[in-house]
Amino acid sequence: MSLLSLCWLYMCFVMSNDQQDFNEELFKFLNLWVNGFMVLVIISAVLVGYCILLLVRTQFCQSTAQWNHVLKHIQNNYCLTLSFYFLTPGSKVLIAVVFLVVSVVIFLCPLLIHSPCLIHWEELPEKPKLIGHRGAPMLGPENTMMSFNRCLECGVIAFETDVQLSKKRIPFLMHDHGEGFLLRTTNVKDKFPNENFSNSTNLTMAQLQTLNAGEWFLKERETARNQTIPSLLELLKFAQQHNTSVLFDLKGENQENDAQDTVETILNQGIDQRLILWLPTSGRDNAKIHAPRFIQVYGNESERAKHNGHYLNVKYSMLKMEKIRDLRKQNVTVNLWVVNERWLFSLLWCAGASSVTTNACHLLKEMDRPDWVLVSNAAPGHLLALAVHFIMKQ
Repeated sequence: MSLLSLCWLYMCFVMSNDQQDFNEELFKFLNLWVNGFMVLVIISAVLVGYCILLLVRTQFCQSTAQWNHVLKHIQNNYCLTLSFYFLTPGSKVLIAVVFLVVSVVIFLCPLLIHSPCLIHWEELPEKPKLIGHRGAPMLGPENTMMSFNRCLECGVIAFETDVQLSKKRIPFLMHDHGEGFLLRTTNVKDKFPNENFSNSTNLTMAQLQTLNAGEWFLKERETARNQTIPSLLELLKFAQQHNTSVLFDLKGENQENDAQDTVETILNQGIDQRLILWLPTSGRDNAKIHAPRFIQVYGNESERAKHNGHYLNVKYSMLKMEKIRDLRKQNVTVNLWVVNERWLFSLLWCAGASSVTTNACHLLKEMDRPDWVLVSNAAPGHLLALAVHFIMKQ
């Protein structure tokens, strides 16, 4: 029962960090924005609760010594699903041994778990910097100037965004791509009811900016409803004004051409090259030649090692904690995405991550230390104080 509950709690903790991604994937199937993560948690909670109820009821049935009556009504009484009385003595011994072994393993497995936060305070790395994931999507509609303004207030060092090109080859900001790519974040159905745009090159920049990219966002509705789809140039000028970097990926179908046009747009407008964190694999060689001061960021460790790069941007689950520490010792800047929960940010902080891309910059900026640091030689009273501190933070 305890193991079942722990597994469910672990699943909820892990999934809560990625609920935005889960909901976005669900939108592709439903064409309707719902909090599918919460629905899944509620369903799983009901199932776990039901299983626990069955186990409790089974134990109750065993203690009543009413087996003769129960056996007569076996088809109507589910509490005998785990009945021990149909087994041979040898099977009972085998089950008892297996149960004992599993219990011992569960009891001892914490000894095999190594946490990066099992360190001395003086060994704690510098707090990871924050990068706004499409701005601050918990505070303003994603990939809008309102959202980038909000995350700037969090002290982010860079904006993360996604770039596509319009019909006349003007780069603009939009994450979703492919069929129905405007449905989730704009009022395209109201503006073009008889059209089903499947590619960014179907519309001009002028048409794109007639769409409302913020009315769907509920918070601060008066400000949000005036948001449009920004061009890349609009964001770059805003970033340069505040000396903030821009990390972006390309989402179009013809990425080689998109990369070339994007580089030309940046260079033609005189944007400081040192603010550009170039992530796309397509067009990287061209970018190195024509924009040598772009910071080249690699999306996987093998590619970074092959090019002897110094900037790595990967999903947080793709690197072990020890690997993060090793890379930092090699002076590799490690950015991990997408990190929204305090407990995960705390672990990555202890591991030495350089920065994280987040939807929740307003929450992580308030942290002045990890929520959980176990000093290896701490006294029991100190450990108790840390435990209380952790619980209070939650």
